Amino acid sequence: MTTASTSSSTKLLPPLLIPEALGFAPQLFLDDVINAANNAVGDAVDGIEGLLQKWADERSSQQDSTQEVEQGLVLFQTLLEYHTDLAFDFFEAWALKNIFACPPDLPIVLPHHEGLDLTTQPEKEKELMDEITALRERLVNERRTKKLLTRAIRVSRQQRIRAEKRRERLSVLDTPRMDVLARLPSQLLSMHEAVVELPPLDPVAVAALIQIPMTEPGKRQWETSKAGYLNWVVNQLLQRANKGSVSTTVADLSRDATEVGTAIQLREACERADVLRIGLRDLEPMEE
Repeated sequence: MTTASTSSSTKLLPPLLIPEALGFAPQLFLDDVINAANNAVGDAVDGIEGLLQKWADERSSQQDSTQEVEQGLVLFQTLLEYHTDLAFDFFEAWALKNIFACPPDLPIVLPHHEGLDLTTQPEKEKELMDEITALRERLVNERRTKKLLTRAIRVSRQQRIRAEKRRERLSVLDTPRMDVLARLPSQLLSMHEAVVELPPLDPVAVAALIQIPMTEPGKRQWETSKAGYLNWVVNQLLQRANKGSVSTTVADLSRDATEVGTAIQLREACERADVLRIGLRDLEPMEE
């Protein structure tokens, strides 16, 4: 009989479904009720202590009864707490068995449990757990990616600020003259093609260049006149073409051309003349 009652009481223990349905734990609720009763016992003892102390003060003229009052209060408090604990122990056991008890065979479905399939097979459950694990890993990777993207955005923002400052410093170069400079490569190519098609320089032109007057006193050669500038340019071109091994003046070029006795020397003289012709051709667009 005792075993049967014990088994029955074990089945009636409050399951986890009760706290989920009520929103609180029954044991904690009963503890609060017992604590409230104990506080009431304490208040009652304090009230009686004040009454007995007043009564003892009125009788102090006849005999000293303070010790008797204290002993009586201790006995009263002990007796009251004993009966309170005994009564609420029975109340707690009865409440957990009758009020906060749910029979195992009673079908209870909470609102947020409606439509759930609780008959899942172990294989299906394992599959779901694997899916949850994969989703967790995906979530971790997405968080890591978000962190990296946030850092990259911060770095790119700083780089953009530095680039804007650099562009502001270089904005002075954004002028109409830069458009002219951008067209120079194609113009130089056209000028080179035109120079290649020029006829060779004859000795008469070379002699005329030799007779160009020299620089005026107090002025540099290219500051005197157009002829002086041309003469200075011709000398510079000849110096670049000779590279230190050939004469550096037009007169030397003419003399070398008249004194050559072989075809190789004549060809070198013609090449120097071509260099001079190219230099003169370059001067015409600059003067315009």
